[in-house]
Amino acid sequence: MQQRRLGPFTVSALGLGCMNLSHAYGAPPSRQDAEALLLRALDLGVTLFDTAALYGFGLNETLLGEVLSPHRSRFTLASKGGLHGDAEGKRVVDGRPETIKWSCEQSLKRLRTEVIDLYYLHRWDKRVPIEDSVGAMADLVREGKVRTIGLSEVSAATIRRAHAVHPITAVQTEYSLWTRNPEIAVLDACREIGAAFVAFSPLARGFLCGELRDVATLGERDIRKTMPRFSPGNYAANLKLLEGYSAIAARVGCTPSQLALAWLLHRADHIIPIPGTRSVAHLEDDLGADRVRLDAAVVQQLEALINRHTVVGPRYDALAQAGVDTEEFPA
Repeated sequence: MQQRRLGPFTVSALGLGCMNLSHAYGAPPSRQDAEALLLRALDLGVTLFDTAALYGFGLNETLLGEVLSPHRSRFTLASKGGLHGDAEGKRVVDGRPETIKWSCEQSLKRLRTEVIDLYYLHRWDKRVPIEDSVGAMADLVREGKVRTIGLSEVSAATIRRAHAVHPITAVQTEYSLWTRNPEIAVLDACREIGAAFVAFSPLARGFLCGELRDVATLGERDIRKTMPRFSPGNYAANLKLLEGYSAIAARVGCTPSQLALAWLLHRADHIIPIPGTRSVAHLEDDLGADRVRLDAAVVQQLEALINRHTVVGPRYDALAQAGVDTEEFPA
């Protein structure tokens, strides 16, 4: 597999986002199936595994610790703090230094490791100066509990403020053909400071796989049910994009999922997509994107077909949007 730089680390150009093994997309897979997927990813050359304290309210980190800790020297481990679940099952954003340090200690225990390679601030708590939260993370680096630090869902201005306190290794934000917000300023800011850009939901939360045709089939606990693009009316409009998209994939000679990931890999060499899946077959398909080559004409066709003007609906509802710091295109 292609390799890319992630701060001091060299990692596979495609990482694995582990969230949906425990969180957000309905009932998680069985423990046996989740373990098989993680180990298959490792065997196929994936060397970046991404988790968070929030995912499954600790269950995802526990899963990775139990399955992958015997192989710890073979991969780069990323996790996140500053956003976790409370005893009542609610999301809590808390960027106070003492909370970040406490959260990291809990993550280290669940992950069964002495050090986390890349530790993100999962959400910027806007009640706390970013300099204070990053300062606490810098303390974790000095204490040897974390090797490098990153940010998630923040603006270019916030990235620069944070980087002035401590070097930022990576910024993680949603990025795909149908979510292009990082192109406003964050991709350039990452290149400017030498940070990697880690693209989550690179398959547009399953839309670009081409298999989800009816949103009525989504389970009650599926987070997409709260996302405007997946409302029945908006999704019906967005589905019209898939015919042309699938035709491009067929001409290229790859699957729709591979086309979406290949587009990201071609966008810039500091971009590292982290698709997630609960299926070994889908995992193997995703990793095949590493071999797909796109010429300029195909890239132009893709970007003309799926973009902020052709996709119907914002990516988040008002409540979720208020919790992020990313730039928005003009209405």
